[in-house]
Amino acid sequence: MSEAPLAIIAGRGPLPRLVAENCRKRGRPYRVVVFEGEPVDWTDGHPVIHASFEKPGRMFAALREAGCKVATFAGGMQRPKLNPLRFDLKMMRLAPQLVAGLKGGDDATLRTIGAIFEAEGLELQAAQDLAEDVLVPEGVLTRAAPSEADRRDTERAAAIVAAMGTVDVGQGAVVAQGLCLGVESIQGTDILLSFVAETGSRFRPDPKGARGVLYKAPKPGQDRRFDLPAIGPRTMEGAARAGLAGVAVEAGGVMALSLGEAVATADRLGLFIWGRKA
Repeated sequence: MSEAPLAIIAGRGPLPRLVAENCRKRGRPYRVVVFEGEPVDWTDGHPVIHASFEKPGRMFAALREAGCKVATFAGGMQRPKLNPLRFDLKMMRLAPQLVAGLKGGDDATLRTIGAIFEAEGLELQAAQDLAEDVLVPEGVLTRAAPSEADRRDTERAAAIVAAMGTVDVGQGAVVAQGLCLGVESIQGTDILLSFVAETGSRFRPDPKGARGVLYKAPKPGQDRRFDLPAIGPRTMEGAARAGLAGVAVEAGGVMALSLGEAVATADRLGLFIWGRKA
């Protein structure tokens, strides 16, 4: 029996394109849902549904007409600035639930949005299960390897990320010589690494000691159908500018959408990438 048509709720980054290309390769019908204001520029040749945050009724009607029974959220999105003057009837009914969800952390917000899609009869699937080989495997993937000091810093960073995750804040932290130089919040990993690049050197007690590690992992209890953390070549470049020794992630819990390119960039910069066992 053929697979049900898939709705790809497309955000920024390469992930939604990878999912769409995998569907096309396998012959699975799909629709790419692109919201107003989202910079999605790869959809030529793909079946697209244009959507507005303020008019979900029109979007759900288009998905029903296309026969979509399954949906996946792929790529990052900015929290929308909703204009009540543009609300359709569906949005008027959903607004109290959605506005309450938008006031929470990312996981709480995405759970709220996911529940709305499920109430419309759409089964939700994780994007990482719909694209090939996007999860970082266990082990050291680069020529450089973490030192014992780097591994201790990673343990400390992992504890910090787990603690932040319990209050639905972020998925990453930088630790050097046992000291936390920065944590990820709603601004994201690139801003975290820029902050460490600008401020971190003065807080490393030993100038010749461990340079530091970026660690990323899902939040404890996170709904892994949404918003898994990710790394890529740009992460490696940011880590190098921040003066770090490398990047460690929870193996199987973090995506690398261009893993080969990320490894090549890390090797060029002398960094390690370590998939740490959860």
